[in-house]
Amino acid sequence: MSRLDQLTAFVKVAELGSYTRAAEALDLSRTRVSRQVMALEETLGARLIQRTTRRLHLTDAGERYLTHAQAILLAVEEAAADVGSGTHTVSGRLRINGPMSFGTRYLAPQVAQFMQAHPALDVRLDLNDRRVDLLEEGYDVAIRIGSLPDSSLIARRLARCQLVLCASPGYLAQHGTPLRIEDLTQHHCLRYRSGQNSGDWRFGQQYVSVTGPLESNNGDMLTHAAEAGLGIAQQPSFLIHESIQRGHLVPLLLDLPPTYLDIHALYPARRFLPAKVAHFIDQLADAWGDPPIWEQGLGLSRISQQ
Repeated sequence: MSRLDQLTAFVKVAELGSYTRAAEALDLSRTRVSRQVMALEETLGARLIQRTTRRLHLTDAGERYLTHAQAILLAVEEAAADVGSGTHTVSGRLRINGPMSFGTRYLAPQVAQFMQAHPALDVRLDLNDRRVDLLEEGYDVAIRIGSLPDSSLIARRLARCQLVLCASPGYLAQHGTPLRIEDLTQHHCLRYRSGQNSGDWRFGQQYVSVTGPLESNNGDMLTHAAEAGLGIAQQPSFLIHESIQRGHLVPLLLDLPPTYLDIHALYPARRFLPAKVAHFIDQLADAWGDPPIWEQGLGLSRISQQ
């Protein structure tokens, strides 16, 4: 095993506070990670990590060495990125994270296309709706939709999607069409809930409290429910554009301008962005477009109330 592998294992264990989590992040066995750290300690002649049955913590020597090790690994990454940015070869491992519903529709096809164009690339794509820590979990880039928390990460806006009120023709025939946001309080509303999300609907800077027979943390479920005539949903355009095109859902505009969500690529702040990350982000921006492909042909900005 190389000294660089040992440094990488030690830094990941120190940052994550766990051999198991470090092994998962590095795609190695826990035994291998432990052996790499032990080999590094033997080479240095110093204990870096104090192990107990319940937890581990860095020794004084480990704390001092961690700072140097992190700087060395960052320098190695930046040197590779600097060289790679001047070549046409995209290779190595690319770890990507994205949201589930959007990821299966629009991110996964782009990953497959990117891999076809760069056969020397090794990709790991994880789709889930939780907010991962890119640095701790070892991701090169993450796709995020909506507001971004303040962090040391770099964000590049790739596209946007409109939040669209929609309902089935059958529901509107039975319950009528809302014309103002105040009218929504008289309707069955299908609500998306995630984390501490209250379930209120946002329209620009305004919010309205709605009620209804269903709430879910999955947008596809709400789309199916809206198509079944269970109520009105407020959905991102990428989830419902096919339903609108097929006539299963009708988009509604109230008395307010459209509300949009930005779609960003997030990546760690580095002096040199690795070529594999830069090229991948460029491909996403070009593929999704502005206006985005999931809103083209829907005429959302031209819809008027009947």
